[in-house]
Amino acid sequence: MRHGESTWNKENRFTGWTDVGLTKTGEEEARSAGREIKKAGLDFDVAYTSVLKRATRTLKLALREIGQSGLEVRQSWRLNERHYGALQGLGKAEMAKKFGEEQVLAWRRSYDVRPPALELSDPRHPIHDPLYKDVERGLLPSTECLKDTVGRFLPYWEGEIAPAVKSGRKVLIVAHGNSLRALVKHLDNVSDSDIVKLNIPTGVPLVYRLDENLKPITHYYLGDEDKIKAATQKVANQGAVKKK
Repeated sequence: MRHGESTWNKENRFTGWTDVGLTKTGEEEARSAGREIKKAGLDFDVAYTSVLKRATRTLKLALREIGQSGLEVRQSWRLNERHYGALQGLGKAEMAKKFGEEQVLAWRRSYDVRPPALELSDPRHPIHDPLYKDVERGLLPSTECLKDTVGRFLPYWEGEIAPAVKSGRKVLIVAHGNSLRALVKHLDNVSDSDIVKLNIPTGVPLVYRLDENLKPITHYYLGDEDKIKAATQKVANQGAVKKK
């Protein structure tokens, strides 16, 4: 599940690793997701989330609705959103006006095109953030494309999450649009060109049932079909970079 709407989702800004909170709408999305999970009769043995508070808060609110507030939770920076480099904190429309819609679209949606990198001296760089004090400095990005996000997510999937699933544990992952696209790409063997077109709505549970080889048997979103379509379209609209 992707976290609920964040303050910078609402403002249509590049967020990345910036640790912003949820809006009131985002908090309600998280609660609603928990209610849908409970309604579907699902419960979990372990939860995984990023270290960013928009994801951890979403998980907490959803678990409260499910009735599993005491569930074991494991956090990793490898589940963080894609790092948008020097674009972080800047408005998408503002950047389109400055650099052109085509360039910003390439930075945002291309599989292997990175945005401009942060300088190591920039206070926004994760090497200055105590959240990552235990992470090897060389692993912390100055910028990322989606391909990079896939590359740092997969070792965590293969080393931590996949073994839990194989052992029969039911797993809940609450993360971000791009780290979850990395997972969907891996599970469904989505091509590099097709994955960039995929939009994952905020606060809508996506259920995967896997066989013993972790190949998808089926997958589907939980909730009212019209609401899911509206939530997906909302995310697509937030991706628009047209100039004001």
